[in-house]
Amino acid sequence: MTPPLSPFSVPKLTPTPHSSPTGPPPLPPPPLAPPIGNDFSVEIPPEFSSLHRLLRLDLSNNNLRGPVPSQLSNLSRLLTLHLQNNELSGTIPKSLDSLPQLKELNLSNNELYGLLAKSLLSRYGEASFSGNEGLCGNSPFPKCSYTGSGQPSSSSETVPSNPSSLPSSTTATIEEPSNNHHKRLSNGAIVAIVVANSVLLLVIVSFVVAYYCGKYSRETSSMAESEGGKRSSYSSDKRVYANNGGGDSDGTNATDKSKLVFFDRKKQFELEDLLRASAEMLGKGSLGTVYKAVLDDGCTVAVKRLKDANPCARKEFEQYMDVIGKLRHPNVVRFRAYYYAREEKLLVYDYMPNGSLHALLHGNRGPGRIPLDWTTRISLILGAARGLERIHQEYAASRIPHGNVKSCNILLDKNGVACISDFGLSLLLNPVHAIAKLGGYRAPEQAEIKRLSQKADVYSFGVLLLEVLTGRAPSEHPSPGRARSEEEELAVDLPKWVQSVVRDEWTAELFDQELLRYKNIEEELVSTLHVAMACVVPLPEKRPTMSEVVKMMEEIRVELSPLGEDYDESRNSLSPSLATTEDAF
Repeated sequence: MTPPLSPFSVPKLTPTPHSSPTGPPPLPPPPLAPPIGNDFSVEIPPEFSSLHRLLRLDLSNNNLRGPVPSQLSNLSRLLTLHLQNNELSGTIPKSLDSLPQLKELNLSNNELYGLLAKSLLSRYGEASFSGNEGLCGNSPFPKCSYTGSGQPSSSSETVPSNPSSLPSSTTATIEEPSNNHHKRLSNGAIVAIVVANSVLLLVIVSFVVAYYCGKYSRETSSMAESEGGKRSSYSSDKRVYANNGGGDSDGTNATDKSKLVFFDRKKQFELEDLLRASAEMLGKGSLGTVYKAVLDDGCTVAVKRLKDANPCARKEFEQYMDVIGKLRHPNVVRFRAYYYAREEKLLVYDYMPNGSLHALLHGNRGPGRIPLDWTTRISLILGAARGLERIHQEYAASRIPHGNVKSCNILLDKNGVACISDFGLSLLLNPVHAIAKLGGYRAPEQAEIKRLSQKADVYSFGVLLLEVLTGRAPSEHPSPGRARSEEEELAVDLPKWVQSVVRDEWTAELFDQELLRYKNIEEELVSTLHVAMACVVPLPEKRPTMSEVVKMMEEIRVELSPLGEDYDESRNSLSPSLATTEDAF
């Protein structure tokens, strides 16, 4: 058995330059912002063309507008040019093909249009130009059809980013003849025309009302819940995905509600494909039920059915989805599409096949448990920190928080990369309900001020760090009279519990017993504990930003978890190769 650590308290140790004898470590200055993903909303300055020694230019993941400057062809030494994921428009300059040293060109996911030169396509490949619906030319892009102005345009049907509304009706007017020599209509003729038009209009309105009333009665059947763990077919109960719930308060046409709205510029499947997909209920979370759906082509997605969402008009819902749906980061679960109806709201995400951090930490604590080693823990939690940092940076101006940071929302993709899920969905709930669902991750100020914030996210992340260090789940504050599970019986108010343990110098009992089997990691554990305690200080303004948290965590020396002498090799831990990578997508 590994001998216990000698009693020590966090304030007494100085394992890193951040520790201090009086409390949480002083915070380093925030790191310089990277050149990628700064949310610029300007045109590319033509002055770049004067940087003749420039080798690499990466302006991806911004909101750059306007054309691609043809002057970039003056950069004769340029090796890579990355302009993907912006809002660039116009045609692609043919002069880009004249750059002799250019090895990488990426113009994907913009709003470019017109003829794509065959030489550019063959030189850089289809992926470099995908996501530009207006491009045309050689396969796989559609053939160009020339407009009256002689400009080429794509002949393929484009997919609107939002469901289209029906065109408004127009009224015909009877113009009085300009030739004064013609006779004017008699009063009787005018009356006859007015009466005839009124009758015709009444008939048309009657048909429209009858049609939509019939459609409403056919589509407003009750919702059916799938049984957990059982596989079924959505086509057997299309109400799961196609209950339109009648007309909306904003007067949106019912036919528009049967559409999936994708954030990527290329639609990948239709609602009917989702209806036919075999489905399995993965679980019920605080924001709704999640299904695993396998499409006919083998593609697997996760579908969340929102519950308890505040009633909102279609336009308001769409605008918010457009705001949170544009985020792309390797450590954030990709939000692919949504579906809106008055009584049904569906969100489609990439499927994460390797479960959650919560399951790895707390699942199967019996004899057959596979322990989660320290290297894997810190790698996963660092990935989650980077994802949360990106959310806070992307929405710094609007101050949109994640709103639901907890271990069950840290999911692992097929490569074992940690991705944070459920971003922004708590803002769809009543604030009181949203705060209540946080449970033990709730910041102190949220008990009185029922408001989600980025500073409260930092507190929740600090609790998450303590959860990883101690192996204990934070308390969920159950309702009176509700039976508590075994896990809830072991749950505690983590920040208060850690402070009491540190105060009494019982720090050897602070960390998860599964971590004490590893040698020479005390310094890493205590350094991480300092970061966690800085995040959970009671005053929001005293907490670090997520950029500062990531910087502190990246400075912690982490090596492969060395095993103690009494380690039982028959109980292998998870592979430490589950590291966070920037190549997850």
